[in-house]
Amino acid sequence: MARTTNTDALPFVNSRYELGMLAGQRVRDLNGGAEPIVNPGRDKPTVTALREIATGKLPVDELRHEMVQSYKTVPEVTDETIESVSEDPALRMIDAELEGTLVADDVMPTAELEDVIDDSLDDGADDDKE
Repeated sequence: MARTTNTDALPFVNSRYELGMLAGQRVRDLNGGAEPIVNPGRDKPTVTALREIATGKLPVDELRHEMVQSYKTVPEVTDETIESVSEDPALRMIDAELEGTLVADDVMPTAELEDVIDDSLDDGADDDKE
């Protein structure tokens, strides 16, 4: 059986980069249980995907759309996933300690902060004289 080269599949795609991306998407589909369009024989899914693209039987526009959509999906965050993050007892203790902490309330006003810095600089200057 003759091997398919990248050059055979290039007329059906816009670039070599897109060929790699689309072939990768098709490999994921094949590994997920999709029926191959061509007889895979003993070929690995990568070769099968390239052969499918090269034959022109695979709808490349649909594959392109599927690939783009696969990168657009955002995992949904639910209360269950948030709770599962803190399964470790040490993390739960840290979470419990931080729940009562309001960081925004602990911010020192700018004028007071400048006074503290000036005082510490003055104290440092006195240490140098000794």
